[in-house]
Amino acid sequence: MDGRQTILQMKYARVIDGIATRLDISREEAMNRFYHSALFQMLQQGIADLHCRSDRYLVDEFLLEE
Repeated sequence: MDGRQTILQMKYARVIDGIATRLDISREEAMNRFYHSALFQMLQQGIADLHCRSDRYLVDEFLLEE
């Protein structure tokens, strides 16, 4: 895994943790929801440099999508 992927994986973990906390759900459920979201797809595709946004911003965007 290259450096960019490692950094993205670390960001995903923090966003998943934030989702779990905000929705009061397990990390497993948060991970399932996140990896099936439009936000995850956009992060994977590098759309609008979302990976540069804060973890909190990404959690908020995810919650808007829900």
